Amino acid sequence: MMKKALVLFTLIAILISFFGFVSTTSKSTLKIGDVVPEFTLKDQNEKDFTLTDFIGKQNMVIYFYPKDDTPGCTKEACRFRDEFEVFTDLEAVVIGISSDSPQSHQDFITKYNLPFTLLTDSTDEARKAFGVNGNYNNQQPGRVTFVIDKMGVIQYVFDSSTEIEVHVKQAKEILVKLNKN
Repeated sequence: MMKKALVLFTLIAILISFFGFVSTTSKSTLKIGDVVPEFTLKDQNEKDFTLTDFIGKQNMVIYFYPKDDTPGCTKEACRFRDEFEVFTDLEAVVIGISSDSPQSHQDFITKYNLPFTLLTDSTDEARKAFGVNGNYNNQQPGRVTFVIDKMGVIQYVFDSSTEIEVHVKQAKEILVKLNKN
C-alpha cells in the first residue's frame, strides 16, 4: 500500500511539474505583433549595446542561445555566420544573446570567425523581457529566435532547442517577405 501511494505521489508531482512548465513557457514568450522590449547589454567588447539604437534603422534577428562553444550553439552561430551576407543584404543585423561573459563571447567569435554581435545577459534581463524560458524543465536556457522589423515590431518567433538550422532558414524567409512589402 505504501509503495502505491509513493508511486502515485511521484506521478502527480511529475504531472504538476510538467504542466506548470508548459503553461509558463507558452504564456510569457513575446509573440508576433508585440513591440520589442528595450534593453542595454554589454557586447563582446564590453561596450553597451542598446536595442533602441536600431529601431527605425534596421531589421533585427535576435537569437537567444544556451552557451558559447557547445555543439548546438556552435552549429547555430556558424549557420548565421555562413548566411551573414544574406542577412546584411536583407537590411538586418544579427544579434546573439546568452549569459556567457564578454570574454567568452570574444573567444567564441574569434574561434569561429563570427561577424555579428554577441551580448551578455548575465542577469537574464533580456531573456525575461522577451519571455524566453528554459528548456528541459528550465535545466537549460531556451533557444528562441525573433525577427523584428525596422519599427521594432516582432514579425516572427521560433522556439526550438533541436531544430537548430531552422532558426536561420525561417529568419531569412521572414526577412525576404518584409523586404517585399
